[in-house]
Parts: sequence; structure tokens; C-alpha cells
Amino acid sequence: MPNAVESKGLRDFVTEADREAEAVIVSRIAERYPDHAVMAEEASPAARPAGHRWIVDPLDGTTNFIHGVPVFGVSIAVEDPVGLVAGAIHDPLRDETFHARRGGGAWRDGEPVRCSRPAGPHEALVATGFPFRELSRVGRYLVAFEALMRSTAGLRRAGAACLDLAYTACGRYDGFWEVGLSRWDIAAGVLLVREAGGTVTDVVGGQTMLETGDIVAAGAEFHSALLEVTRNAFGERSP
Repeated sequence: MPNAVESKGLRDFVTEADREAEAVIVSRIAERYPDHAVMAEEASPAARPAGHRWIVDPLDGTTNFIHGVPVFGVSIAVEDPVGLVAGAIHDPLRDETFHARRGGGAWRDGEPVRCSRPAGPHEALVATGFPFRELSRVGRYLVAFEALMRSTAGLRRAGAACLDLAYTACGRYDGFWEVGLSRWDIAAGVLLVREAGGTVTDVVGGQTMLETGDIVAAGAEFHSALLEVTRNAFGERSP
């Protein structure tokens, strides 16, 4: 187990590795883009700047990392006044890098990737994450979970949202949904899925996923089926 593990809140941990990785990333950004703002998980500014802003998660899957579970990654995105413009997700254990830029497609280690097109929910493998920081929403979450457990080929909960989205972009997963995430968990992955031909919304079909952390991502065809389940479960967005 890594040294210097601290608790930031209920089931929310930070390690020395989080802070050291973040410091290196933020320093490199500042060197090359001194006029850009940075939102990083361990030191997030409150205000949205007028220009470019980098969104950094130095270690997504910290709980896995603490316990030696080999599923975690690094997620970095940048947005301009129009929206997300570029993003990258790196899996250090598998040495895979996924990246995308607005209008430029999605890639894994230099090869283009696309979202999958399952014939229907019965063929779909869906990733999710548990709302362990928002226990008031567990009931609604379980309604959707049961519906998908009954109708799909399987559900997976690996514990690193950035990799769930990267795997959705390259077709390893057919879709992903979760509630209560943070902007840095999903920003790069949102762009990856979009540029891989997929659709990304919040759980009721809107475009608030970066603000709310409620997300449904899948190839364009399967997204509608996945969204129907989450919309039925959550209805109007709960607090």
C-alpha cells in the first residue's frame, strides 16, 4: 500500500503520488502555456477563465492504486471558450495513450479508434461506477443497474472513469454511465467518445455532464437505448 494516504472526504483519498504527478503536469503546462488556467483535482480554481483552461486528474482510480488494483490512469483535457478542444488519457501499466482533438478524431497509440455498434442491448457490455459519494441517489442508480443487468450482455465496474470512457471510445466497452463524477474525471473522455463517433449526454439527455458529473456515453446507435434506461430511473435530475 502506498505511503502518505490521506482522506479528503467520505471514501475520497489522495496519495503522495497524486500530488507529485499533479505538480509535474501543472509545471509543464505553465512552462509551455503561461497564460492558460489549470483546474487540477488537488488544487481547483473556483472561477472559469475567459481563455483556455486545462483540466487535470493526475491519478484517476486512487482507491485502486492504494490497494494495488492495477486499474488507474491519468486524464488531461483542455477547453477553450467554445468547449473541449483536446484530451488525453494514459494508462501507465498497459502503456496505452488515448488522445483526441476537436474535429481531429480519436486515437490509441497513433491508431484511429471508433465506438462500437452492438446489434442491440443483448450484445452490449456496459461499464459503470457506483455513486459512493452520493448515497442519496443509490436507489435510483439501482433501478437503472437492475434494468441493464437484465437487458445487456454484462456490466463492469473497474473503478477508473477515465479508462471506462477511453475503452468506450475504442469499442472495448459498448457504453458507460455513472453519476456524481467530477469534471476532471470525465473531460478528456467526453471528447474521446465524441471524436470516436459516439454520443455523450447526462443521464436525462442534456449536456450538463461536465457540471453535474452525471454521464451516459456510447456509440450513437446504442446511446439511445442506454439513455432510455437512465432517464427512466432518474427522471428529473435529483439533487
